[in-house]
Amino acid sequence: MKILITGGTGLIGRHLIPRLLELKHSVTVVTRTPAKAQQLLDARVSLLKGLNELNNLNDIDAVINLAGEPIADKRWSEEQKQRLCNSRWQITQRIVDLINASDTPPQVLISGSAAGYYGDLGEVVVTEEEPPHNEFTHKLCARWEQIACEAQSDRTRVCLLRTGVVLAPKGGILAKLLPLFRLGLGGPIGDGRQYLAWIHIDDMVNGILWLLDNDLRGPFNMVSPYPVRNEQFSHTLGHVLHRPAIMRAPAFAVRLMMGESSVLVLGGQRALPKRLEAAGFAFRWYDLEEALGDVVPS
Repeated sequence: MKILITGGTGLIGRHLIPRLLELKHSVTVVTRTPAKAQQLLDARVSLLKGLNELNNLNDIDAVINLAGEPIADKRWSEEQKQRLCNSRWQITQRIVDLINASDTPPQVLISGSAAGYYGDLGEVVVTEEEPPHNEFTHKLCARWEQIACEAQSDRTRVCLLRTGVVLAPKGGILAKLLPLFRLGLGGPIGDGRQYLAWIHIDDMVNGILWLLDNDLRGPFNMVSPYPVRNEQFSHTLGHVLHRPAIMRAPAFAVRLMMGESSVLVLGGQRALPKRLEAAGFAFRWYDLEEALGDVVPS
């Protein structure tokens, strides 16, 4: 297949692209920094500086849309929240416009979203049918998904990736946590009872490939079948690193440091991958300790 990818130099894209090339797909990555992208990606990947260079997607079989400003890197000022929205909404709208302008449009658009679509639902078991809690992360993801679904037709199916916390060797949440945990300064956040919906990078990549190859559409929770509480995650990571994990971060201090974005770590989703499993997808990584043992550098 000829596959167009946005966000190809991000955490998921860097692991997905080698698999696509291994499967003999042709990959084009949209990037604002071609020189940097060329260093990060395989030489067989074609680079495109912007979607404005295209008038349609007639020659593309599939689009995988992973672009978006990192959500947890900065406090959520009104300006930053708008930047988070624009970085997702605008590029998705441009992709949709190109698909709708095509005489032979791509067969599938696989577009990013997040488990944050549901907001903080506490103890509720969250499948794809669960009504969301109306907060910023839901508004961000709901509009993002709504735009992507404008590409849906009898010729183009749309799949939405409601992704949890991705565990990978370099980058993502572990890049932030490992320095503290290696020093024995890690531990639960707040009361530690909030759920963390996680997924191993291998299952994330395999899940995308599954959606690429099967006639599926709609939202999919890209999470392990076994979400864990923050306290369990912290103790498990400490155990894998052979370090104590008892330095609890009080909720008030986290709110003081992170402001509104503290909901990302003080809240959570007990999300389950109901639709992926119903479609026959088999997860490789169920056990958190095994998953962390695989991705955490020794």
